[in-house]
Amino acid sequence: MTLSDRTTLVGRLRAAGCVYAEDEAELLLAAADSPATLADLTARRVAGEPLEYLLGWAEFCGLRIAVDAGVFVPRGRTALLVDAAVELTGPAPAVVDLCCGSGATTVALARRLAPRWLAAADIDPAAVACARRNLAGLPAEVYEGDLFAPLPAHWRGRLDLVVANAPYVPTDAVALMPPEARLHEATVALDGGPDGLTVLRRVGVDAAHWLAPGGHLVVEAGTTQTDALCDAFRAAGLVPSVRHDEDRDATAVIAHRPG
Repeated sequence: MTLSDRTTLVGRLRAAGCVYAEDEAELLLAAADSPATLADLTARRVAGEPLEYLLGWAEFCGLRIAVDAGVFVPRGRTALLVDAAVELTGPAPAVVDLCCGSGATTVALARRLAPRWLAAADIDPAAVACARRNLAGLPAEVYEGDLFAPLPAHWRGRLDLVVANAPYVPTDAVALMPPEARLHEATVALDGGPDGLTVLRRVGVDAAHWLAPGGHLVVEAGTTQTDALCDAFRAAGLVPSVRHDEDRDATAVIAHRPG
């Protein structure tokens, strides 16, 4: 591709609203094995298809995570969950990643911890299939089902760490999300109910029984939701705290099971 062609590609992407048009152009060029493929990828990106679906992967915590069409694309801000979880967790923990999506958080935790047991779960079959691909070769199980329901019963009350990037967008706000998300990602991965906290409240109630004494729950939430979520976690018998990362524009709520 000539310099003028590259400039044209960047211009098309920028006109379509791609904030990082130069970077995206380089990624599309690297992914295309022919001019025809590049034209197809460019047209699909300009039409609003997520870049990660076109590439087949997303970068997360320095790792390349496979992402299939329709599966929730891992966001950079979710790295806060990984950092917080690693800081809280002792040696050889038993760890579960709920609403795991592509399994990005699970893979990152597998790399940074040395779990004695590591599992992921999601209600979406497409996400489960994607997570199993990403976790192939790692000592982790991926279960299909609703939150804790598919997990082996003998881990109840024995988990050291539960992380969950559960849906927390209020139902009415889903329509206001960028088209890349609301038109392409599974609604079940986005819609958190009337106030965005329907699933997270359930996570807290159940985590109080699945965590071992002294264990921790770490979830992602919106900054305006932390007070209500902390109240819900306290009502479930957990001790919550909030951590915010300005650089990532990320908020995590951490809940400790007293022990």
